[in-house]
Amino acid sequence: MNHKEGREGFANYAYHHSETLEMDRSAQGRSLSFHTSARQSHYQENPFDSPDFQRLWEWPEILQMRSMERDQSIGRPALIHVNPYENEVGYDNPVFETLEDDSSSTVLSIEDSYRHQVSSYIPDLHREVETSIMEPAAAQRRRTVGVTKRLASLAGLTLSQYSLPEAELSEEEREDKVRFIAELAKLSHNERMKAIQQLTMSIEEKREIRDQVEQTIGPYAADTGAKIHQCTQLLYKLLFSLQRFRENMVIYFQLVHPWKRSLKIIGGKFGTSVLSYFTFLKWLFMFNMFSFLINFSFITIPQFFDMGINNLTFTGLELLTGSGYFTQTVFYYGFYTNVSIQANPTAKMYNMQIAYFLTIGCYMLSCFLYLVYSMARSFNENFIAVGILSGDAAKLLCSWDFNITNEKAVELKKRNISRQLKEMLSEKMYYHRQLSTKQRILRNLIHLMAWIISLGTTYGCCFGIHSFSISNFKIIQKNPTEEELQKQASTLLLPFVVAIINLFIPLFFSFLGSMERFKYPRDEMYVLIIRNVVLKMSVIGVLCYYWLVTVANTVECWETFVGQDLYRLVVTDFIFSLLGSFFGEFIRSIMGTHCCHKLGKPEFDIPRNVLSLIYAQTLAWIGLFFAPLLPAIQIIKFFIIFHVKKVSLMMNCQPPRKAWRASHMTTIFIFLLFFPGFLGVLCLLGITVWTWKPSKLCGPFRGLNVPYSSISHFIDKIQETVSHLHWLVWCYNNLILNPLFYFILTIIVFATIYLYLQIIDGRKLMIKLLQEHISNEGKDKAYLLQKLNSMKGKMVSSKEKLITTKLSDEPNLYLDTSEKFEDRKSTQQNSSRNSREDSVSAFALALAAKHEAEDDPNE
Repeated sequence: MNHKEGREGFANYAYHHSETLEMDRSAQGRSLSFHTSARQSHYQENPFDSPDFQRLWEWPEILQMRSMERDQSIGRPALIHVNPYENEVGYDNPVFETLEDDSSSTVLSIEDSYRHQVSSYIPDLHREVETSIMEPAAAQRRRTVGVTKRLASLAGLTLSQYSLPEAELSEEEREDKVRFIAELAKLSHNERMKAIQQLTMSIEEKREIRDQVEQTIGPYAADTGAKIHQCTQLLYKLLFSLQRFRENMVIYFQLVHPWKRSLKIIGGKFGTSVLSYFTFLKWLFMFNMFSFLINFSFITIPQFFDMGINNLTFTGLELLTGSGYFTQTVFYYGFYTNVSIQANPTAKMYNMQIAYFLTIGCYMLSCFLYLVYSMARSFNENFIAVGILSGDAAKLLCSWDFNITNEKAVELKKRNISRQLKEMLSEKMYYHRQLSTKQRILRNLIHLMAWIISLGTTYGCCFGIHSFSISNFKIIQKNPTEEELQKQASTLLLPFVVAIINLFIPLFFSFLGSMERFKYPRDEMYVLIIRNVVLKMSVIGVLCYYWLVTVANTVECWETFVGQDLYRLVVTDFIFSLLGSFFGEFIRSIMGTHCCHKLGKPEFDIPRNVLSLIYAQTLAWIGLFFAPLLPAIQIIKFFIIFHVKKVSLMMNCQPPRKAWRASHMTTIFIFLLFFPGFLGVLCLLGITVWTWKPSKLCGPFRGLNVPYSSISHFIDKIQETVSHLHWLVWCYNNLILNPLFYFILTIIVFATIYLYLQIIDGRKLMIKLLQEHISNEGKDKAYLLQKLNSMKGKMVSSKEKLITTKLSDEPNLYLDTSEKFEDRKSTQQNSSRNSREDSVSAFALALAAKHEAEDDPNE
């Protein structure tokens, strides 16, 4: 035994029974049981036998722990007395009372003290059972479960001995075991299983206790208690089947998840800023997939039962122009009929007007709700909960996935975490330079000039597109006898002009952004996005004005003509996107790696590519009314663009020089898609449906004043023929046609937004206060640790000084003792000599006095 183990002061039962202590002792070659052999007190060891203590020191008096042999009749001190020197009577702790030296204490005294501790914390089981007989069944069950749980919580003290053989258990331990098993037998099957599960024991010991309980209550009673009703069994089977089906569906969707591995590779190599573009592209791909399924199911499939004969021939040029053969197909608005369709004589009629209007309306409503939900969720994840769910320490310590075993996956995960840590640290390592007044004025003037140039360029592009569209439309309508090939070629001029503007003007905006020299790359990104949004939405606005004013008043089936223009715009935008990847990234990479090494490889232009996606999706939403199958073209386009952009990114681009997090970019992308993209489309479709007169010779709404009149005619027909749908007529008249309903709904929406913003502000304030509190707690702990370390240093230095003083005083001990002995001896000799001389002189004086008296008889 070392010196430290002999200096224990308190009777800590949990310490003596802890597995750590037992493992430490077993590792040192001792027995696992701390009471199997008699212990010799450290204070009884001979100090001269220890190599560390070769001097005779004065050892303190041996103080035994009296609590090890306390009488059972003596009550334990209350738990509220935290001071170990104080009990209920006063400042007297019997633990430190001096007893006789009894180093060979046996296990009985320690076990008795343990039993006394358990009995002081746990009430008598028989007493509780007797008092609970008069209580209701529920209360009695709760009390019994409570007792069992208290026994289970002390399983480390009372139940750990059940794994020992019966011969090693004392009589009282056997009684405790039988009492505990009896208490378990009184419980129901579920409560008994829960109580056994909560025991801090091994599985074998729990199974042994369960078998003993079943032997006590009998196998028939155990089977009866475990028996479940047939309805409950059926419900359990149904729930398990649903859960298994859900897990299988999750696994299946993960297997067919588009581009999952590609997104991981992109995020690991190029960071979250570039990954946000591909994530947004995948999100739009799924969005168009849903749109295509809705339109194809409720509009296109019913039209197949009323298709006419297409006499036009397919030449292949229609894939680029969208006209010709495609004009007499279900791809465009003008092909759909305005009569009800009947699949067979026994089937019901399918109203094509109502189906067309409600399908487009319900899809736009679902898009509106989903965009709002996506914005709210993304805003909550990236702006509100970012201070709660993420942190530097969590990213550093909890980012690794220990389920990864593949070497490539491990390397990819390492690069991903490295890139995320760089992005996280980049926001905290900016150099905040103080600019002078002159420098700030100059910087603001540069920004102002850049904005004036960008807005002027946008205005010039819009004016040019408007002028060119009108002149090109006059050329097309001027020569109706012109050959079909030349006519189709002339229709491609406007889409190509628009595509060229959308390709080169954003590059010019990027050049302006590089000349402005923004301090943060995030600011440059936002400025470029705003300028590109203004450009593209202005171009779309000019085109919408051209379609609704110029085309709608001239062409007979103007909806089909608009649909063809939208098809050509989507196709040309796709072609120029591929050309932009080739010339803007491939040629630029070759120039940077072979011709001019200073240029290097280009970086991926996120604003330009993202705004290209938003522009394409806006065109697809506009085309839903004029070309219901236009989302199919978008699906093919986005699929090809993803793989082309991925290959170009891997081969031609380099990671961003300035790593920065784009956690807010997804929210901004969805917001830009919602406004001005989606809301602008809603305004256009609202004007088309409520105010613009449809074509008289084509389309499902032919012969009506406005497309919305189909809903009014349908409601009037329901009111006359169907009596049990009067509630629908009432809702239409009092809610849909009532402006007060929309006013109240708008107030509710704004009130909800206001409350949500207030909740956000409150959470931000609470997060700030909690972070300050955590920071203060850390400072307090650091201060206390510093004080504790300083006190420990002082104590160690004082002990070293004391030991040094004692060691320096010991060599003079014997010399001082011998000198004192010699002085005492000489003093005793001198005193004895003096006493003898005094006695002789006194005797001589007495004789002299006697002689004088004899000589003088008168006296």
